[in-house]
Amino acid sequence: MNIDLTLLIELLALGLCTGFLAGLLGIGGGMLMVPFLTFILTQRGVSADLAVKMAIATSMATILFTSISSVRAHHKRGAVRWDLVKGLAPGIVLGGLIAGAGVFAALKGSWLALVFAVFVAFSATQMLLNKKPAPSRQMPGMAGQLGAGSGIGFISGLVGAGGGFISVPFMTWCNVSMHNAVATSAALGFPIALANTFGYVVGARNMANPLPGSFGYLYLPALVVIALASVSMAPLGVKAAHALNVAQLKRVFAGLLYLLAAYMLYKGLA
Repeated sequence: MNIDLTLLIELLALGLCTGFLAGLLGIGGGMLMVPFLTFILTQRGVSADLAVKMAIATSMATILFTSISSVRAHHKRGAVRWDLVKGLAPGIVLGGLIAGAGVFAALKGSWLALVFAVFVAFSATQMLLNKKPAPSRQMPGMAGQLGAGSGIGFISGLVGAGGGFISVPFMTWCNVSMHNAVATSAALGFPIALANTFGYVVGARNMANPLPGSFGYLYLPALVVIALASVSMAPLGVKAAHALNVAQLKRVFAGLLYLLAAYMLYKGLA
């Protein structure tokens, strides 16, 4: 797996930033990772259409590693609602496989870029306004959780995100406490990443590798470097969250997300 010094520095910086922000703000790294990975890949000769797909798939695969450390921390505090994980996970796997192995491979990268831009702009607005849905009902039964999980897994697979911006509002709307919803969402990140990554591999089984070190849609150098850097940096982000004005930081980060959404919109339209 060949990797030059410039690429190593770029990937390390991206991994450290995403890991720190994940710990500080409780957000997944996909929204930050996908635009920057798209830029890095296009700079190395990958077509913009394929670069978007590779960035989304590689971002999702990193969640396989980053979610484990997060889940362990939440589980030690007894915050994970494992009953909800069991109810939502089968649908998440189903939705993830449909997205990763079917729709993702069939859609053009330009359409995926547009979907990602809308998703990130929505997430930035949600962060900027800090609006939380008013609890108004209970979690649905098994059939309802299967449907909700399928939607979470499917949308996550199209944008390369861990699903927290969908699953947390959904669970809090269903009268799950915010503390439990965040922890349970972290636990759901692993089946989301596993199902979608498997789907990406299946969907790209006949595709020629566009770069040295790539495996279908997955760019392995980025996966390894970003996963190691983000896992090591996330605990520092958690510590910083207790010392900094997180509400103000969220407003600044929301502004950055709008810029990244505009970049992906430009890529999709171009």
